[in-house]
Amino acid sequence: MPVRQRKSVASKFPLRLMPSVRRVAERISRQEGVSLNQFINLAVAEKVAYLLHEEWLAKRSSIREDSVTKALEVLNRPSKRKPEPGDELPEGYVARRRKGTHKSDSSR
Repeated sequence: MPVRQRKSVASKFPLRLMPSVRRVAERISRQEGVSLNQFINLAVAEKVAYLLHEEWLAKRSSIREDSVTKALEVLNRPSKRKPEPGDELPEGYVARRRKGTHKSDSSR
């Protein structure tokens, strides 16, 4: 049985913009070197992504303090491996110890 592929067809949607908003959007789209249609598509896509991310944040479980402590312990653990080329620390770098990662931190 042959597999059918769906074609993605852009639908037309009449959009009414306030004249002042349209003028600014046209100016910015020209500066960006894209069509007004592409600019509006990107603006809508960014807003949708933002709202979906906000929805995801609201639904996810909260971060527990013990999880943060465990993660910081892993990050602070010394390694015997040398950094890969390009990952070296800059000359003169001084490491700061993160709070809450050692039992002795509570006495400081």
